[in-house]
Amino acid sequence: GPISGVNKDIAVLQCHGDCDPLVPLMFGSLTVEKLKSMINPANVTFKTYSGMMHSSSIEEMMDVKQFIDKHLPPVD
Repeated sequence: GPISGVNKDIAVLQCHGDCDPLVPLMFGSLTVEKLKSMINPANVTFKTYSGMMHSSSIEEMMDVKQFIDKHLPPVD
């Protein structure tokens, strides 16, 4: 359904490996463009990781940590 109110300003981080054989990078690119049409495109970040397959990497996990630290309040 339509996204409205505060949800239009939600921050999104989408990560994708450029060698993913299960979900091709093209589908990640199409998904991020669809997201940008639904919410504030300035709040959508798409990161690709060279040589990464359908997995994760330390670089990706560091980017996720930075995103969480920036957008979520600290936990006591």
